[in-house]
Amino acid sequence: MPGLTVHHLQVGQGERIPFLLEELEIPYTLKLYQRSPVLSPPELKALHPMGASPVLEDATSSPDAPLLLAESGAIVEYIIHKHGNGRLALPPSHPNYADYLYWFHFSNSNLQPTIFRRFAVGSVTKSNPEDPRFVNVDQRMWGVIKHVENRLSQTRYLAGDEFTAADVMSVWCFTTMRKFAPFNLSVYPNILAWLKRCTERPGYRRAMEKGDPDLAIEELISAKGPGLFEAFAKMAGLSK
Repeated sequence: MPGLTVHHLQVGQGERIPFLLEELEIPYTLKLYQRSPVLSPPELKALHPMGASPVLEDATSSPDAPLLLAESGAIVEYIIHKHGNGRLALPPSHPNYADYLYWFHFSNSNLQPTIFRRFAVGSVTKSNPEDPRFVNVDQRMWGVIKHVENRLSQTRYLAGDEFTAADVMSVWCFTTMRKFAPFNLSVYPNILAWLKRCTERPGYRRAMEKGDPDLAIEELISAKGPGLFEAFAKMAGLSK
């Protein structure tokens, strides 16, 4: 049996980890958890003090006391350097090393929080374009997305011409995350072209087939985006 186990809460950012492992062709076991009704079920919460997904269980060194690691960014770096021989990361000697670092961390430090902050404030203000609270977060999110669009007008992938873990980290923000915090990409052709390149990769297709087979990839990467996750929409007061 593979020494790595990925605990994945379906329809969530944990999809990054199977995507990475499929790209690196590293064997792993995938354990799936359904949302209950929105957050993690008790058995997933019990795995790690943060009670969230993803969680990586690594029994390769100590089968009797496997390592448990949370946080998708930390898991991605751990897998790359512990099991992937540095593949899909750029070394300091690479001319695009700084670009790789920037865009790898941009996903969890700027992109994802900014998208969700807009949704959270919008749910309170009813996305009123005259409410200064919403105007601020709305402008901020579109500024962040335009920043990504401008980058992808110059390069095929976020770190440059090579597909890297920076792309693995960011794809979900423009695909599955829109089931929780919707936004339209119609005027961002470079992001849409990049999404198509990334999601046509066999590693992505295998990962999604294993982890979230009910999600329609063509809807995820469309300009309009996928429909809202029903239970989350009800919780947020977006549907009855």
